[in-house]
Amino acid sequence: MTGLRERKKAATRRAIQDHALRLFLDRGYDRTTVADIAEAAGVSPMTFFRYFPTKEDVVEYDEYDPVLAELVVARPAEEHALAAVGAAVAAALATLGEGELATVLVRTRLVLRTPALRARRSAGEGATRDLLAGALARREGREDATHAHRVAAAAAVAALTTALEIWVDEDGRRHLAAVVDEAFGALLDGVGHRAPGG
Repeated sequence: MTGLRERKKAATRRAIQDHALRLFLDRGYDRTTVADIAEAAGVSPMTFFRYFPTKEDVVEYDEYDPVLAELVVARPAEEHALAAVGAAVAAALATLGEGELATVLVRTRLVLRTPALRARRSAGEGATRDLLAGALARREGREDATHAHRVAAAAAVAALTTALEIWVDEDGRRHLAAVVDEAFGALLDGVGHRAPGG
């Protein structure tokens, strides 16, 4: 029964987020209330808050970071840390369908254009950085991240964040995976890890 209950909760969470994103696009983030979102999703405001503590959380929520961390852990320990994160991001993006990519585009566009969301962005990036640093450590059989893991994770988050910004600037015309690959390629070239043209 737990599996069914969890699937229903996940479906409700997705429905609330989908309605919220549609309303934010139609009306604007600041002009859309939690009550508007709840009504559109067919739930009460109390139900909304059970799934999302704040209106900002409905935009920020996704399940990608834990998946990405596990993909990093699964990479070979001898692989360069930045290459490992880049390969993990590529593997994660390969699992996303067009609908999920469209949602990522809308969410990223909203974050970049909404001051309240941009202000919270760095906290989210910090959490992702810490999660990736821990994953890089676990990949090597370590309990705690070293300074090198933390620096590599920070560089990887910067590359991913920049790729998302470029993708939004291009209005999603290219596949996100191609933009991310370019960003990680530039990063690896910058640290002298990849040979020119490699």
